[in-house]
Amino acid sequence: MRKSRRQIVNRVIETTGVGLVVLDLLVFFAVYRPLGDKLDVEARRRTELRQTVRNQQLRVDLLKKFEAALPQAGKGLEDFTANRTPSRREAYSTASHLVYKEAEDAGVKVSTLAFRPIERGHSDPMQRLELEMNVQGPYAGLLKFSHALETANNFILVRDFILAPGGDNGALGLRLGADLYLTP
Repeated sequence: MRKSRRQIVNRVIETTGVGLVVLDLLVFFAVYRPLGDKLDVEARRRTELRQTVRNQQLRVDLLKKFEAALPQAGKGLEDFTANRTPSRREAYSTASHLVYKEAEDAGVKVSTLAFRPIERGHSDPMQRLELEMNVQGPYAGLLKFSHALETANNFILVRDFILAPGGDNGALGLRLGADLYLTP
């Protein structure tokens, strides 16, 4: 009988142990694992939110920097329109003076100079005066002349540049098209 009592006690202990293992597995899969998954999701979400907050803070700092520079940009634009773009009233004389001065400095001769005002579109903030000119002279002088026009203090854009034989003493001819921007 003693053996059977021991067997009963062993079986009760084994059954209790197996029950505890099953209970552990149940608690692990039913409570702990889903709770751990939720914690992982929340940790990732928190990390993403922190990164979003950092990115937004960087954007706010950048916008504050732009906002601080905005008054200076307005002053720069006013300076640009005042010093680099002539008024419509002064456009022809300014363009003529600029072309003949740069031609003289480059050692070339302006044979023709024509002006044509371009009507301003709805989205254009500035008006344009189209310049068409024929210039004759040595190659180096023509390059110096075109470079001087491009880098002039006035806002001028060279759009056509055509070299051709000029005829006078082997000189080259240059047909140049440019746009002078004006304040309305």
